[in-house]
Amino acid sequence: MNLFITISLFVVGLFLLIKGADWLVEGASSIARRLGISNLVIGLTVVSFGTSAPELLVNIVASFQGSVDIAIGNIVGSNISNTFLILGATAIVTPLAIQKSTVIKEIPFSLLASVMLLIMANDMIIDGSESSVLSRSDGLIFLGFFLIFIYYTFGMKRASEEEKADEFTKAIRPLWKSWGMVIIGLFGLSFGANLSVQTAKEMALALGVSEALVGLTVVAIGTSLPELTASMIAALKKKSDIAVGNIVGSNIFNVFWILGISSLIKPLPFAPKLNIDLEVMLGSAILLFVIVHNGHMHKRLFMWWKQKKDFILNRWEGGILLACYIVYIITVGYRG
Repeated sequence: MNLFITISLFVVGLFLLIKGADWLVEGASSIARRLGISNLVIGLTVVSFGTSAPELLVNIVASFQGSVDIAIGNIVGSNISNTFLILGATAIVTPLAIQKSTVIKEIPFSLLASVMLLIMANDMIIDGSESSVLSRSDGLIFLGFFLIFIYYTFGMKRASEEEKADEFTKAIRPLWKSWGMVIIGLFGLSFGANLSVQTAKEMALALGVSEALVGLTVVAIGTSLPELTASMIAALKKKSDIAVGNIVGSNIFNVFWILGISSLIKPLPFAPKLNIDLEVMLGSAILLFVIVHNGHMHKRLFMWWKQKKDFILNRWEGGILLACYIVYIITVGYRG
């Protein structure tokens, strides 16, 4: 197929992924708000699920087609771009207030996801096996952690009276329209995922680039665009809970839910060359944890009498995260 046509179809696939995710999030959020669920819970679950749907469908298609480097690289690259690129860019646009529960519970949970993936993907190092693979048993363990996360999340408080009276919360569509958006969104995601994987593989072959590199960069950034859009819009609407919850929740969903499902469909052989990217993913989670805690510990030690309820991710801290992403992409480019 002509390279120009392949690239054009890839762009169409990404558009369908993004628009499908947008409709899915809008419809599902409207349904969730009818139940009086808090903004943070919506961000951690409904919005995270919707914006992680592109990664899920890309991985399901890639798993069935045997494109394991795209399947794993997509998740690792998406988590790196979520933390460095999306949280960084969003914080630069507007400082993000982060709830205490997110800092002491959800962010450490996403850190645990990175540690678990690094351990379970390295059978050759941990167990001395001849090869490394994310097996079906690994997938079941991931899904077990995912169920624990969901159980914890839905045990959180429901929406406050302030949230219920809020303009954002009152914008609820008719139920039939919300379900219609969910169904159309899922269709767009499904078709877009298949088109993206097929054209990404063809581009990799045409350009002499490895599937792992395509998964880590082009596909990962493309499937992370729904998170970027959702977080930016939520932040500009002063809904930091949704903006941050969406990213942290997506990172947890990506590892425990998506890789869990993908490895159940078909065991995923792990290429040791991806260890560098796994370490970067772990490093991004640690850096976010440290950055958020650093500013708060300063307040606690020297300005404890002015301590606020929320932790703050400031613009300059967002700049650090974004700079890390630029360095990472340059490094990936040199690695080829």
